[in-house]
Amino acid sequence: CVLDSILQFSRALCAPCRGCRRVLAEVAAMVPGVAHVEIDAEQHLDLVRRLDILKTPTVLVLDADGRIVRRAAGQPRKADVIAALGEAV
Repeated sequence: CVLDSILQFSRALCAPCRGCRRVLAEVAAMVPGVAHVEIDAEQHLDLVRRLDILKTPTVLVLDADGRIVRRAAGQPRKADVIAALGEAV
């Protein structure tokens, strides 16, 4: 049962996106009920525009109802992601 989701908007040739992917995958593995989903920003421009994604990586933390509870651009720190998930519950 997925309680929260971490959406990561990335581009293929984005070095910070790789580091972000690693951090978010580690958090998703540590926190039960959390799913990490990576979205290729270049392949989903309609979604990028609708969510006002201006740079990659951009991370959105969604609660169980799919509402965005936290948003951050750049590579996040693991502690900040865990804290954001705490707010989503």
